[in-house]
Amino acid sequence: MSELFGTLSDGTPVHRWTLERAGVRVRVLSYGGIVQSVEVPDRDGRTADVVLGFPGLDGYREHPEPYLGALVGRYANRIAGGRFPLDGRTYALEPNSGPNTLHGGERGFDKRVWDVEPVEHGLRLSRVSPDGEEGFPGRLEVTATYTLDASGALRIAYEAVTDAPTVVNLTNHTYWNLSGSGPASGELRLAASRYTPVDADLIPTGELAEVSGSRFDFRTARKVGSGYDHNFVLDKGVTESAEEVAELYDPASGRVVTVATTEPGLQLYTADHLTAPFSPGDGIALETQHFPDSPNHPDFPSTELRPGGVFRSETVYGFSVR
Repeated sequence: MSELFGTLSDGTPVHRWTLERAGVRVRVLSYGGIVQSVEVPDRDGRTADVVLGFPGLDGYREHPEPYLGALVGRYANRIAGGRFPLDGRTYALEPNSGPNTLHGGERGFDKRVWDVEPVEHGLRLSRVSPDGEEGFPGRLEVTATYTLDASGALRIAYEAVTDAPTVVNLTNHTYWNLSGSGPASGELRLAASRYTPVDADLIPTGELAEVSGSRFDFRTARKVGSGYDHNFVLDKGVTESAEEVAELYDPASGRVVTVATTEPGLQLYTADHLTAPFSPGDGIALETQHFPDSPNHPDFPSTELRPGGVFRSETVYGFSVR
């Protein structure tokens, strides 16, 4: 089911689609592929929206930097200096975070209107990113398919092909608040024995550091706290099918969200810099991804995509109570 959500200044309509199955209701926008809301019950059967979102299109247009619920690309997270080498050539991107490029540049996938078509129990979003968009090489054809499975889990499957060598790293930037309001709280478990330390600009140093004995150790579930904007190196690495890597549990409501993915990394962001109408710490982002700045770190899992190849990635968010 779809409805008109708003209109951009150039007259382009933005639609909102509603998916509902197994007691879960998800709303997705054609603008930015945004997951606007996810409604799930608590242990007593009371339903609440457990992600951060704006009620109207103007909110997303006026407050783009949190990337609330957005489909992020071409390259999720940061690329140092807005530059990367590929096949002996250095590509210059549009910097939008100091000297660095963040989440695809000034007008990444989160600020584009996607074509949307219904599929069984879901939606297929698609667009063509032209050669040179935000400085990235190659004409990239992208699809992102959002579906609800029989249990009500939200599955996001990405595919992309290119006509020239390029780099691709896609994610969803939903902020979770399992209590449904106020500061986000919860206990987090992450299947990650290492993480990528960063410099003052949040660029990876190249080290893969052990989490043991540090505040980055979530191998046993514990309260999240604040001060995180870091990539965790998932123990499973890159996999063909999605494997569970994270669980966030809110003891007050009993709500649980699990994260399964094919990706090798997960960015934990505790939203310490959110601004009005939200407050710092109102959400927790669990962004499945390849590592930040991978094109500048040959030892990191590769994000290169070449003609004839297909980029595939899948992440599944499961919902339950305890």
